[in-house]
Amino acid sequence: MHLALLVPDGAGVRNFLIGPFLKKAIANGPVTAIHQIPEDVLPIYRHAHTGRPVVWRPLAEPFDTRMALVLRNALAFAHMHWANTASMRYGLNLTFGGSWRTRAAMRAARFTGRLAASRAGIRRLDRAHAAVIARSPEVDYYERLFRERRPAVLLCSNQRARAAVPAVLAAKRLDIPTAAFIFSWDNLTSKGRIAAAFDHYLVWSDLMQQELRHFYPDVATDRVHVVGTPQFDPYVDATLVRSREAFFADLGADPRRPLICYSGGDRSIYPVEEQFVRILLDSIRDGRIARRPQVLLRPSPVDNGSRYQQLRVSHPELIYRPPAWLHTDPGDWTKVIPEPADSALLANLTAHADLNVNLASTMTLDFAIHDKPVVNVAFDAEQPPPLGIPLGDLYYRFEHYRPVVELGAARCVRSADELADAVNAYLLDPSLDRDARRRFVELEVAGPLGHACDRIVAVLARIAADRTSIRAGATGPARLVDLAMAAPPPPPPPVLSRMKSS
Repeated sequence: MHLALLVPDGAGVRNFLIGPFLKKAIANGPVTAIHQIPEDVLPIYRHAHTGRPVVWRPLAEPFDTRMALVLRNALAFAHMHWANTASMRYGLNLTFGGSWRTRAAMRAARFTGRLAASRAGIRRLDRAHAAVIARSPEVDYYERLFRERRPAVLLCSNQRARAAVPAVLAAKRLDIPTAAFIFSWDNLTSKGRIAAAFDHYLVWSDLMQQELRHFYPDVATDRVHVVGTPQFDPYVDATLVRSREAFFADLGADPRRPLICYSGGDRSIYPVEEQFVRILLDSIRDGRIARRPQVLLRPSPVDNGSRYQQLRVSHPELIYRPPAWLHTDPGDWTKVIPEPADSALLANLTAHADLNVNLASTMTLDFAIHDKPVVNVAFDAEQPPPLGIPLGDLYYRFEHYRPVVELGAARCVRSADELADAVNAYLLDPSLDRDARRRFVELEVAGPLGHACDRIVAVLARIAADRTSIRAGATGPARLVDLAMAAPPPPPPPVLSRMKSS
């Protein structure tokens, strides 16, 4: 199997270029890694695979006409109007930034998407968008690359990436089957439309398979492959996890005292999130939180941490450990790149921290995997609410996060006093809500952990071996429009049904 691996962002680098995936893929044949890593740091990733059959090629230079921009976003808006989840409704009402030209283009896209949220409308948009992109130099770039390298299958590490569209169009010209990895647990229910008409989809769990079939009902069951995710495989890698004493020594922390990890989000999630860290630290200072726990702050990989600078001065006891990601363009997920050391840092942090606090973050799942209690902040640090909606009525009602709430896998707190009470309860008895955490992990991630890369490589090998699968039936958004828009969405899977009815 010759694999073409399209990695358009830092999350894809973490999942597929760091860790065991490349080594396992190489065992089945050569790999062409198509990436956005800056040339001056690429040797970090090349070095790990020296002497192995990996050819590194850059992504095509972005080329976005105004028409392509409007059509792409109009398709996303049309899908969001049709799918109509709570998080999509919230996203549809967000304001646009950028220049007046960009704002005008986005307003035009939103207006067009609202009008096109019908079977015929989305079909016309999809065809028009594909026709515009097909004329772009990016498609020619990928077609030349694929003719040169002759891959048997193309895998894109992010199903929403703009870069996937020209690559998939080029692959289809050459009858190369394509696959997309759904890279995060919230993407199908909270984000826009899948970018391209992939032939196969790789998902985390049976739940995610149900979600994909619900929102993309034209996709045949045998084209959706439950593989888990490489994101969590480092957590069961014994070579990465050190002793508590050794890890705490590196942090400058006391292994005899509890350690609370606060996992920050990016600025768009909550603009003044540093206030929650301040509340937590002050609650420890004044004794409302017992046992003198230490607090470690890990910002989001896309956050350069500048908003926490004043807090670090006023509260020098705070342990600050940013993710080991290179910030080539802070704030842009496609331009921040993880270093190999980050996997070990996060594996040790989730293994040895006693408790996690976050704001409806994916880190709830990371810590639950290690059976570590999690407290979710669900109150506003300022009034009026910075997001215009009370925090407790926002993210915790999004479809992807409802299982956390409904299972009781984390404790959602609605005041500073409740935050202190929840932290105290978990530090006193870490086994509280253990069964809920276990059920949450089993729902979201196919196990056993540590074998996602093996499952992905095996699926890709089967796809590559059956080249006829590319024409056996369209599985992308184009057919979604034809079939799904003819009628209301089918009944949701049981978990979604419970969430929508509550």
